[in-house]
Amino acid sequence: MASARHDGPSTPRVLLMGARRAGKSSIQKVVFHKMSPHETLFLEPTNKLVKNDIANSSFVQFEVWDFPGHVDTTSAAVKPELTFGGCSALVWVIDAQDDHAEALARLQATIGTAYRINPSIVFEVLVHKVDSFSEDQRIECQRELQAHLSEELTAARLQHVKVNFHLTSIYDHSVFEAFSKVVQQLIPQLPTLESLLDILVASCRIEKAFLFDVVSKIYIATDSSLVDMQSYELCADMIDVVIDVSCIYGLGEGADDGTGSTASNCVITLNNGTALFLREMNRSLALVCILKESVMQQQGLLEYNCASFRKALGELFRLPNQPK
Repeated sequence: MASARHDGPSTPRVLLMGARRAGKSSIQKVVFHKMSPHETLFLEPTNKLVKNDIANSSFVQFEVWDFPGHVDTTSAAVKPELTFGGCSALVWVIDAQDDHAEALARLQATIGTAYRINPSIVFEVLVHKVDSFSEDQRIECQRELQAHLSEELTAARLQHVKVNFHLTSIYDHSVFEAFSKVVQQLIPQLPTLESLLDILVASCRIEKAFLFDVVSKIYIATDSSLVDMQSYELCADMIDVVIDVSCIYGLGEGADDGTGSTASNCVITLNNGTALFLREMNRSLALVCILKESVMQQQGLLEYNCASFRKALGELFRLPNQPK
């Protein structure tokens, strides 16, 4: 079984591109470096290429290359063969509150260059800073951007290139959810993970299950049912609660790394008859489920199936430090 850990030159690379002040560095700081959204107001503009290794003792390991907004991403200055040749995903950030024409033109040119060099690149567009928009305004903004880019790609004979769009803001969970989709593209074992979660959900009558990277709070896999944003937010907030409580009261060596004890378990009962169920797989991964409170009456079955899921996960990824 191949390991999911990536070292050296095989480490997946994510390119973060877009216009100046679109919010690229802020996104990275909030998602991967736990910076408060309000602190990003004081970040200096990025004036040179910044390479970040996202490891942090986390399961999710890849590189993020943050490009300055003023750089022409199709010019020889960025060494396109090197930059795009080893790239797994290209994330383009568009400021939803700014003029879109120039950003879309640059995006189309960048897609053309990148796709010619590396057709396997995954293209993701973050329509960013939509926190001040109403729901209708968000939908309309995304629709306009998709239509405009589609026209640009068709004119360049690139209509077959798939581009995914996400509405994001650093002031809510949307940017974490969007980057979850990006990171999932880097995991070759994703179909197997989804199948394992589907089996777990069916066996235990679970309504929704997420496998989270604890450090970043992005989910690396979920079952095949549709993701409801409110469900994701509940599960992500539960991880924060468990980490905070574990850091204060937790015992064992795992409590000093900011992710709580490796044996952290938690059940939170909501006032609508629903329960949140968390079991850590190891220091980096946590299984978080939403289920009916009545299902907790069969906790033995739940614990047995979670142990089986952990065992399968360990065989798939050869995870270290698995709790007994």
